[in-house]
Amino acid sequence: MNKKTVLSGMRPTGKLHLGHWVGAIANWVRLEKEYKCFFMVADWHALMSDYEHPANIKENSLEVVKDWLACGIDPEKSTIFIQSRVPEHLELAMVFSLLTPLGWLERCTTYKEQLRELKGRMLATYGFLGYPVLQTADIALYNADSVPVGMDQLPHLELAREIIRKFHKLYKKNIFVEPKPILTAVPKLVGIDNRKMSKSYNNSINLSDSQETLKKKVFSMYTDPKRTRADIPGKVEGNPVFIYHDLFNRDLEQVKELKKRYQAGGVGDVEVKDKLYQALNRFLEPIRQKRESFSDLKVQEILVKGTEQAALVAKKTMTKVKTCLHLG
Repeated sequence: MNKKTVLSGMRPTGKLHLGHWVGAIANWVRLEKEYKCFFMVADWHALMSDYEHPANIKENSLEVVKDWLACGIDPEKSTIFIQSRVPEHLELAMVFSLLTPLGWLERCTTYKEQLRELKGRMLATYGFLGYPVLQTADIALYNADSVPVGMDQLPHLELAREIIRKFHKLYKKNIFVEPKPILTAVPKLVGIDNRKMSKSYNNSINLSDSQETLKKKVFSMYTDPKRTRADIPGKVEGNPVFIYHDLFNRDLEQVKELKKRYQAGGVGDVEVKDKLYQALNRFLEPIRQKRESFSDLKVQEILVKGTEQAALVAKKTMTKVKTCLHLG
């Protein structure tokens, strides 16, 4: 029985954190049991927002894949590859760019948000505006039936469906699948300072953090700012420490008891954070150990094999596209 196809990817901008686990990787591990999965190191996408500083992309690509493998992504079940090593991504993006109206791209809310958030960079570029076109090519090359996304990425996926429909209408041949979203259960995780978890904010807990680093980060976490003493009743809802307890502490009775005591003013932040540190350390320790087993050479071998597999699929798709366009 043929499995349906999923494509997803991440930009190689540095080591991954717990937000990546919650928002994507945990879902990927489940999906590869049911789908034919393509997991892409999206280095072209990384360059679109950081084209002025490309020096770390190659190293970051290896680090990202090490984190994927350490979290349980299996290269024997899934195709793991580097986007830029499959030239058909840019070929198909060029084709789609020819038929994508500027208005479709300019209305993307994520484009406007990124321009506001990523200050200090010149991002009013052709490439950055066309980010969703390349994203559509990424998906369409592998005829992905589904794409794991958060709510904020739904407009991009709908745009991809519009571009694919326009291609089919113009060239009178349906060669692509219109992808459907697979929404992540917990699309976002706040950082230790209660802001959006981001490398630029220096507020993340990385999957590869040592025990010592983890402890420092947990004990510096934002809690209830109105609670100045342990005997003052505290707020659990929206409190990052308890958000993390709910997600990563498997001792549900302990979490329930801590919440009750916290709300009654019967436990201090030190105890609550210490129990969170212990829970997070239990979660991260097997990931750390597995990560150390993957050398750069081993990861490169996995990427060579995966990229070859991806390229075979991409070439077949582009042959069909060029036939439609009377090219080649």
